Amino acid sequence: MSFWVRALGSILAGHLARAGEDVTLISRGARAHYLQHHGITITGLVDFTIPCAVVTDPQLSHADVCIVTVKTYDMISALASIRHLAVSSVLSVQNGVLKNEQLATVFGGEKVLGATAFLSGEVLPAGPVRFTVNQGISIGELPQGISERVTRLVGALERARIRAEATAQIQTAEWSKFVGWVGWTALAVLTRLETYKFLSEAATAVVGVCLMRETAALATQMGVPLEDNPPFNVKTIAAVSEQQAVEILQETGTMMGSRAPTHRMSSLQDLERGRRLEVEETLGYVVTKADAQGVPVPTVGTCYRLISGLNRFV
Repeated sequence: MSFWVRALGSILAGHLARAGEDVTLISRGARAHYLQHHGITITGLVDFTIPCAVVTDPQLSHADVCIVTVKTYDMISALASIRHLAVSSVLSVQNGVLKNEQLATVFGGEKVLGATAFLSGEVLPAGPVRFTVNQGISIGELPQGISERVTRLVGALERARIRAEATAQIQTAEWSKFVGWVGWTALAVLTRLETYKFLSEAATAVVGVCLMRETAALATQMGVPLEDNPPFNVKTIAAVSEQQAVEILQETGTMMGSRAPTHRMSSLQDLERGRRLEVEETLGYVVTKADAQGVPVPTVGTCYRLISGLNRFV
């Protein structure tokens, strides 16, 4: 397997390498130097260090599976460097849904698997990766179905102690996470608060509800059914009254306040560190698609413009 590496790339590669899989990481700069000299160090939910092959110039000729874990704004350059790679399967665990279209353009639609990850981690200043959430990865054939290659990959992840499941309706899983992610991430960046705080407060929760319901309406217009996958109960939030939806978000905030009071969305972490934000390929994607589909998304559009403005100064 090959990985374009960020925090999730290190987490997945480290677990798979520890389980005996043949893994190669593709990385650049200081991160590559650290990994080449120190291996992959994971802390948090588990604690281990494992050596792994690391390349900076991806001259690999083939890979059974390629997993792309770079930020959305690095996708084009990452794909340009591996477009020569002969792969049996390729997937991305990025935020958003644009990723599948981008992968299909380079490798062909038949090679692309759908995937959505409920994993969290961050690269610490000293180099290790702190692994904080292992809720799992869903993988499936696009637009739907479960195949032998899906079950093989899920089995490899499970043996590596990464929770994983084969999902027949992977577009539903991807879009359901995306709908929740849009609401939570926009609030995180604009309020700069821990997750439980902006969910618990009614004044911010109502904005989150508007963001999620507008994105859900786009999914419905595109023929993608949604599902509840806690903590993103997007199907219910899209169906009930606004007040009921706000109460659902507040209940989620109360739960997170007791279980994960320090949790911060990855985009907020990026903002605090002066890094670019994943806005064009996520909120911008919603605005562009909604305009083409004739779906009004005024709240998403406003947040998109605000966060795009922030992005110019990082």
